[in-house]
Amino acid sequence: MDGGEQLALSGLPAPRRRRAPASVPIAEHLPVAEVVVERSQPHLDRVFEYAVPAALAEVARPGVRVRVRFGGQDLDGYLVARHATPTHGGTLAPLRRVVSPERVLDDDVLALARAVAARYAGSLADVLRLAVPPRHARVEAEQWVAPEGLPGPVAGAASSEPEVDPTKADPWSGYPGGAAFLRRVSDGQAPRAVWQALPGPAGQQWADAVAAAVRAARTGGRGALVVVPSAAQVVEVERALTGAGVPAWAPGAVGGWVRLVADAGPAGRYRAFLAASRGLADVVVGTRAAAFAPVRRLGLVVCWDEADHLHTEPRAPYPHARETLALRSEAQGAALLVGGFVRSAAVQRWVQTGWAHPLVTGRETVRARTPRVTALTSVELAREGAAGAARLPGAAWRALHDGLTRGPVLVQVPRAGYLPAVACRRCRATARCPSCSGPLHVPRATGGPQCRWCGRLATDWRCPECSDTGLRSVRVGSERTAEELGRAFPGARLVVSGAAGGVVDRVGAAAALVVATPGAEPRADGGYAAAVLLDAATVTARPGLDTAEQALKTWLGAAALVRPVGEGGVVLLVGDGAPVPTQALVRWDPAGLAERELAERAELGLPPAVHLVAVDGPREAVEAVVAGLGGLTTVLGPIPIDDAAARPQGAEQGVLEPETRRPVRALLRTPWASSAALVADLAAVLATRSARRETPVRVQVEPLDII
Repeated sequence: MDGGEQLALSGLPAPRRRRAPASVPIAEHLPVAEVVVERSQPHLDRVFEYAVPAALAEVARPGVRVRVRFGGQDLDGYLVARHATPTHGGTLAPLRRVVSPERVLDDDVLALARAVAARYAGSLADVLRLAVPPRHARVEAEQWVAPEGLPGPVAGAASSEPEVDPTKADPWSGYPGGAAFLRRVSDGQAPRAVWQALPGPAGQQWADAVAAAVRAARTGGRGALVVVPSAAQVVEVERALTGAGVPAWAPGAVGGWVRLVADAGPAGRYRAFLAASRGLADVVVGTRAAAFAPVRRLGLVVCWDEADHLHTEPRAPYPHARETLALRSEAQGAALLVGGFVRSAAVQRWVQTGWAHPLVTGRETVRARTPRVTALTSVELAREGAAGAARLPGAAWRALHDGLTRGPVLVQVPRAGYLPAVACRRCRATARCPSCSGPLHVPRATGGPQCRWCGRLATDWRCPECSDTGLRSVRVGSERTAEELGRAFPGARLVVSGAAGGVVDRVGAAAALVVATPGAEPRADGGYAAAVLLDAATVTARPGLDTAEQALKTWLGAAALVRPVGEGGVVLLVGDGAPVPTQALVRWDPAGLAERELAERAELGLPPAVHLVAVDGPREAVEAVVAGLGGLTTVLGPIPIDDAAARPQGAEQGVLEPETRRPVRALLRTPWASSAALVADLAAVLATRSARRETPVRVQVEPLDII
């Protein structure tokens, strides 16, 4: 019997023989391809070398999607470079195929993705998943008539567009440094500005100022990128761009803006992406994922409302659009404009260190362009007696009544729904579901209490503390507020805007009573005559490191829609909110609040005065990660947390769960000068654990909140 023959037992299938890979002719020029495989495991976060078949030599260009054999299966990836000689000593596997000859990953976006991954201790594959939208073959096959070899934005494209009316008001006229900033942008320079925006009339609003900055960049022959928190604000920027003479891009056109948002659908989003990637559209407007848009010859990046939490990506590695644009501005020499009605403490650190310069107006301009703001706290309402304790005190009622004689009025309510939180009528203990212990709420006027977690009706609820069966409201939502105001003002037109019943875009100039939740306030033609901001104590009582900042953002977002004081605009804040954000609202001084917040956090050693990393997971895994870092950082914790996302996949909480398996959180605090070294060391520890298939942990660099 020959030694090479392997016998098989009777009745069993013959052993599977590994098929030798078929040899294919290899390209003579640059036969080695570097590929980033779509695998997010930390130990696979590197490029892999493959041989370029001769049949694919022409289409296998850097930036295209490819299909490769990896780990016994076919995976997608991106070809990022080609070389003449490999660094790998063995035989290279060939590329399976080029998925599409479309170059979707250019060098600038690849460098940005690598910088973001390095900053947030993430993998390049995860960042590229955010940067490049999924392929849409039908859109790629569309024929667009365009000049050959277009290098980028056409320098003279603006000359063929409608000219802006020279009599139109300059939206930057109220800002002492605004003209200088636009001039530097049009000259091809890269200034960095932190913009403290103010409300204004039509033609002088924040979107008009953004459009003017975009036009300045295009005048210098460069492109622009505008990132805003929501799709509604994307629409505002688009209207302003059209009014500033920047047209919308259409297939076959050269120059103009495109919308890059998820709501556009797979085809619309990919079409906008390709228009920018091919250099046909030189302006991109979108939400947080648009921060990676491949704009040619980028000259300006804008982040509006940078303090909004919607700018933070909820998927790993959790980058913030503001920080992504800051990295891009430095790497590509583009001007940076970060603005909003409020200023975050993170941006205040830029101003304090001199990395960016503030764009603010004088106090006289602030007083002229803003409404009169009054805080109706318990001290101010004490003279009204028992009536002052009402949710809508007499002063607020009179402001709404007088405002309705002059136009629409706005009532902002922090919570949506009817009664979003209820408690026992006698002992005031929080009402919870008898089945799952979830919080109860009353979703509608005609219904009973219902659990927010399991949806179970709790019509037979009885308080476990005092056995009472009655309920009282703890929080009043927008629907209940609208019901009460409808009875108080029976002749007024009532408009409710919010997530539950739908967001209203605009209301006319006629009298109307508008009840809205934060972020869902409709725009009123000519501005609101008055606004009442209810439940100030609720807004400032939320747990969070940036509670004061977010409370001021909520209030200023509504107050900015009210007419200026010269036209009779008034804003009333009702409730005993925290003193610091309340006074910042009354003075309309968000920069002062940011400066105070940063000073207090520096004294306490809290971010953004220091760099912070949160490591969540089972105790034994978190302690092992921290132990592998050495002495690069100050470790706070670990402490137990109640977070299902921090548990290993497939693990469930149990009564007898070992203490070492319960999720905990450790905070790694370090000075900013040592932050890059810490994150690099942390990434190395995660890669080692991933290669050993040890229990994973969740890492958030510069977390949004730690409370």
